[in-house]
Amino acid sequence: MAILFDMKTISAGQFKQTCLRVLDEVEATHEHVLITKRGRPVATLVPCRAATGDWGALLRGSVKVTGDILAPALSVEEWEGVPG
Repeated sequence: MAILFDMKTISAGQFKQTCLRVLDEVEATHEHVLITKRGRPVATLVPCRAATGDWGALLRGSVKVTGDILAPALSVEEWEGVPG
């Protein structure tokens, strides 16, 4: 399983003991928390705002821009050679 976000990880037992503190932390920082059981990911705790449709908040920090995002994908020559 690939994890797309660099997120805090907490065991289910530790989450059970510190649930209210972890909830407050997620609300304050808007960061996701991965909850594991016996080392396997079982749930992700996300801020309510992100879970209810704010895709920008949900994906924030998960994409790295490495080039010019405004440049055309194809040159004029390449575009003219595309069938259809």
